[in-house]
Amino acid sequence: MAQYLIYFNQQWVGDHPAEWYEPRGPLSRAVVAEMKEAGVLVFAGGLEEEIELAFGSDDEGNVGGPITTNGEFLGGLTIINVSTDEEAKLWGAKVGQACGWPQEIRKFKGN
Repeated sequence: MAQYLIYFNQQWVGDHPAEWYEPRGPLSRAVVAEMKEAGVLVFAGGLEEEIELAFGSDDEGNVGGPITTNGEFLGGLTIINVSTDEEAKLWGAKVGQACGWPQEIRKFKGN
């Protein structure tokens, strides 16, 4: 078994009217429930949407204090534990379909 990260960049979401988002929550929760039932879910959750509230550190590793990032950022993530790349792709596709925007799927190194 290996762990995979399924995630999306908030900028991939695009502009949609409020009513477009209404069914997305229940659809996403249904996929998470399906993952739990299948025994593959490690963690799933959305992240703070306001980029001004995201923290980072400089490339020198200097942690003199948090800095505000202005670039791309994650909107949400899911970690799964599955046997194959194909199974990871299947779950990533289900998450993407429920959310209505692209997902990226990456295997954790060393797993």
